[in-house]
Amino acid sequence: MAEAKTRPTDESVSQFLDAVSPAARRDDGAALARLMTEVTGVDPVMWGPSMIGYGSYHYRSPSNPRTHGDWPRVAFSPRKSSLVLYGIKDRPEAQPLMASLGSYTEGAGCVYVKRLTDVDEGVLRSLVEIAFNRPDDD
Repeated sequence: MAEAKTRPTDESVSQFLDAVSPAARRDDGAALARLMTEVTGVDPVMWGPSMIGYGSYHYRSPSNPRTHGDWPRVAFSPRKSSLVLYGIKDRPEAQPLMASLGSYTEGAGCVYVKRLTDVDEGVLRSLVEIAFNRPDDD
């Protein structure tokens, strides 16, 4: 059975964020961590070397049922070129809000944001809440 390579670690979220560069990305990462902590009500956990996640759920791949594992309900990674947001566009109820989010691009399972000021904070909070409160049986 194939399981996810990205798993929760004991690494410090604050130490990771303190080391992010450039400074603008570090500031956005810290602000996003505060926002997600407020919305979810849980402390962040490092997933792998560069993803900050909130909560978790067990998934099974629809295309390959032998592939499964645990994944954060909502997460982000402050990469050099952009903030990468995971989980915020996955739920059907999130789709109508995406048009109001602001300036972003999409990957297969993520949303790329150049600067946190490029998106509407209220819409982002709603998307994080939807992602975090997903049913466990997805």
